[in-house]
Amino acid sequence: MDLPPPAALPDRVREHLARPLYAVISTVGTGRAPHQAVIWYRLEPDGRVLVNSRMPRRWPEELERERQASLAFVDLEDPLRWVGLQCVVETVVDDVEQARDDIVALSVRYGEEDEDSTAAFRSQQRISFRLRAIAVADHLDD
Repeated sequence: MDLPPPAALPDRVREHLARPLYAVISTVGTGRAPHQAVIWYRLEPDGRVLVNSRMPRRWPEELERERQASLAFVDLEDPLRWVGLQCVVETVVDDVEQARDDIVALSVRYGEEDEDSTAAFRSQQRISFRLRAIAVADHLDD
C-alpha cells in the first residue's frame, strides 16, 4: 500500500514532541464513530511516532483496521500550546516481545518504571505502531 509522504516536522515541533507529554489519540470506530484515548508515545529520530497498547483494546484494534489516527500533544504547563498530527500507520509491530520492549522503554521515558510494572508489561499481550505524520497543526505560538 502506498502511503502519503511524511510531513516535515519543524524543529520546535520536534522539541515539543521530545518531551514526555501525554498524547490523545483519536481513531475511527465502527459506524465511523470517533474514539479517543490518552496514551504514552515516543518521537523516533526519523520523525515517526511510536505508540503501544495492551491487547485487546478498542483504539489499537481500530488503528490496525483503519490505518489512520490523529494525535494531540498538549503542553501540560500551558494547555493552549499544543501540536496536532494527522497520521497513518507505517508499521505494525505485532511481535509480542518487541512490543513488550517498547512499552518497558516507554515506562522509563515517563518515569513509571519499577519492578512490578515491568513484570506486568512483560506478561501482557502488547502491540506497537509506528505512525507517519502526514499533516501537522502547530499551535505552539497561538
